[in-house]
Amino acid sequence: MLKYLKKYWLCCILAPLFMLGEIAMDLLQPDMMATIVDDGVLGGNLQVILEMGVKMILLVAFGGTCGVLCGVFANIAAQKFGNDIRKDMFSHIMDFSFEQTDKFSTGSLVTRITNDVTQVEQMVMMSVRSLVRCVVMFAGGIFMLYRQSPRFALVAACGLPFVAVIVIFTLKKVSPLYTIIQQKLDRLNCIMQENIAGARVVKAYVKEEYELEHFSEANNSLCDTNLRAQTFLAFLNPCVNIVLNLCVVAVLYVGGYTVQTGGGITPGQTMAAITYLSLILMRIVFLANIFQTFTRAAASWKRIREVLETESVQKSGDKKPDDERKGEVEFSHVSFAFPDAPENAVLEDISFSVKKGESVAVIGSTGCGKSSLVSLIPRFYDANAGDVFVDGQNVKDYNIQALRGKIGIVQQKSELFSRSIRENIAWGSEGADDDDVASAARIAQAEEFILRMPDGYDTAVSEGGHSLSGGQKQRISIARAMVKKPEILILDDSGSALDLKTEAAFYDALRREFADTTKIIVAQRIASVRQADRIIVLDRGKICAEGTHDELTKTSEVYREICRSQMKKEAIA
Repeated sequence: MLKYLKKYWLCCILAPLFMLGEIAMDLLQPDMMATIVDDGVLGGNLQVILEMGVKMILLVAFGGTCGVLCGVFANIAAQKFGNDIRKDMFSHIMDFSFEQTDKFSTGSLVTRITNDVTQVEQMVMMSVRSLVRCVVMFAGGIFMLYRQSPRFALVAACGLPFVAVIVIFTLKKVSPLYTIIQQKLDRLNCIMQENIAGARVVKAYVKEEYELEHFSEANNSLCDTNLRAQTFLAFLNPCVNIVLNLCVVAVLYVGGYTVQTGGGITPGQTMAAITYLSLILMRIVFLANIFQTFTRAAASWKRIREVLETESVQKSGDKKPDDERKGEVEFSHVSFAFPDAPENAVLEDISFSVKKGESVAVIGSTGCGKSSLVSLIPRFYDANAGDVFVDGQNVKDYNIQALRGKIGIVQQKSELFSRSIRENIAWGSEGADDDDVASAARIAQAEEFILRMPDGYDTAVSEGGHSLSGGQKQRISIARAMVKKPEILILDDSGSALDLKTEAAFYDALRREFADTTKIIVAQRIASVRQADRIIVLDRGKICAEGTHDELTKTSEVYREICRSQMKKEAIA
């Protein structure tokens, strides 16, 4: 944590220094008031009242200025500290593999980068401001109380242990609850995210009541835990106030008795002693609140550190691609299983190669490992056994950014951003101009519907692309990959929402405009793959056949079965 504060060390020093100025003025006020009461009011000296009154006003103004400056510098340190942590966390999250993102869960990562960082920000704010105020005010109050009379200091000493016991008991009960609260907040955020993102599915299946009950369950659990914590805290102030009032009564008794017996204590000193006593005991309550914040921040910082200290399991190599564009892909005895289910192999002993400019299709039944296979090329996941090569180099040896810079990928689920269509397409390449965007849209068969829109390419896309149809989103996603002009193009069932005519027009344009690009096409439909140079048939995670459409209809029973399910038997013959 200190490494994030080092940059703002000057603000971290100036804030408590100005706070000392404010505290000094606060500690002088009761003593000055005692002088006004004893020498001015009781002594009948109006001059003393006026002089001390002016001094008090000037000191209050000075103290207030110091307090404002303390707040400014404390805010600068805390806010910039939080800003740096959020940026660092986001950078780490962007480097996470899919495996690590799934492990943390999206809802938890959102909570950590927002709520948890806010808790730590508040701790920094209190550390450079309130903590200094409480500690110095506590020590200064005891000193000033002792100056009034050692007897008053003895009264405070009798009350302090009781307040300390109350504070320690409360914190001991509350502290463990904060980690639980953050975990329950994670769960609540996950449910909210799932239901907002999947609102159309929820409505389509009329599951609003079910999901509301699910949300209420998680929300009630969070509320109950918060209530438990706040219930313990609710006893803190009343209990301390009881001790404080008992001490005030004791001070009044001691002061009154001493005044009557001529013990040298004046009414003004007694009044000042009550003020100092209140300052001392209430500082303990404020310290308890600070420790409560620290406890909560400690739980949050632990969760933040889990993100910051988690290194990506996919280590980037240092090899750069050759200057000569190739686009060759090779799988050598590759096996793969998802990290959370290592015993269930998704792919087993996969070996094949793709030459530059070749068009290779991958087809098979649902769940046979098609998408998993192509996700190994850009290293979304790493193979458990065997090797994947791009241009003769193992993908694990590549610099990840350089590797993914060679690849354009279009997935079945189209992810669009809340910006214009032009920006969504150009997002695939920083240097893309308007001509590049328009050319990519034409190849993706998207230009026609884009130009029909009110603002054309400048039409804003709603969050998640919900303002567009499934086919329109897919075509924009395809255009985004086209504008990148990749060496290797992966189409992962990217035409599933397109009609056959549009899909055929796209593949014609693709063959014409990207003849030298290596194309790997994952598809469910025979019509999407039959024109490929080669078709690989997957069955239960293994390659069961390989060849052209005509060859496979003669030699592969699995391929013929897929054809039968989609075409009439007469079309196969």
